[in-house]
Amino acid sequence: MDRLISNNKLKLSVVLLGGLCSLAYYHLKNKFHLSQFCFSKKWFSEYSIMWPGQAFSLEIKKILYETKSKFQNVLVFESTTYGKVLVLDGVIQLTEKDEFAYHEMMTHVPMTVSKEPKNVLVVGGGDGGIIRELCKYKSVENIDICEIDETVIEVSKIYFKNISCGYEDKRVNVFIEDASKFLENVTNTYDVIIVDSSDPIGPAESLFNQNFYEKIHNALKPNGYCVSQCESLWIHVGTIKNMIGYAKKLFKKVEYANISIPTYPCGCIGILCCSKTDSGLTKPNKKLESKEFADLKYYNYENHSAAFKLPAFLLKEIENI
Repeated sequence: MDRLISNNKLKLSVVLLGGLCSLAYYHLKNKFHLSQFCFSKKWFSEYSIMWPGQAFSLEIKKILYETKSKFQNVLVFESTTYGKVLVLDGVIQLTEKDEFAYHEMMTHVPMTVSKEPKNVLVVGGGDGGIIRELCKYKSVENIDICEIDETVIEVSKIYFKNISCGYEDKRVNVFIEDASKFLENVTNTYDVIIVDSSDPIGPAESLFNQNFYEKIHNALKPNGYCVSQCESLWIHVGTIKNMIGYAKKLFKKVEYANISIPTYPCGCIGILCCSKTDSGLTKPNKKLESKEFADLKYYNYENHSAAFKLPAFLLKEIENI
């Protein structure tokens, strides 16, 4: 086994696959290497400083695309069990098998609470999954998406056509820009804002602070709602508490919901739900019964409210924020 030492930053990762053991060291700034593959079988293993001491692995059937954009490393591969996979800076963003869980909940939780949403903003979300779900609403007249990395959009249109199909809708307007700058002069504009960001390192770091949530608050209409990707309750309690704290200084109602999704860290991902009204987002105001929503695979009326039922340890952590 080889030992690589770089700038005193050392990470030891042990992967046991099919009875074989491989040992790999990582520099913290380098999140993905083809050397991760294990002997005769190729495996992608997800390592990050956001979840030290653990990794999630998928067997690679075929590498479809790999590049380095202006902002991050971009990888697309065909897995043996989860379909095609999109990876940014070594972290899984979506797989064809389970992406619907995240995209449906992030979209339909706020959209079923908002009475007649007409103007919606998506921050990040270049893969198009949120847009796909938003386009199912006839009431929506305008969908703006602000994505910092155009490469993510281009790659998704090529390799994830069933996810990125919403870009063909005439109501969608694409802005290639840092969302924090985009929102600087936006006030009283959106009924719903959905922040589909990656983790708070790299290009998305500016989306996890007090200043950004002030801009979100200003950009929403008086009865507006915002939901944001809010990490895993098992390993990111500190980040969750910080984000709830930022939001509570601005919004009348702030809640946390949990989504079960196998290829995200610890098998789940959170949603920070913010409301400018007193009603909150725990109960939908309408059921999605029209034909446009017949293909939903995760979201339903009951699952909406159930997502806000949290384990005792997390409730204790956030109750006094």
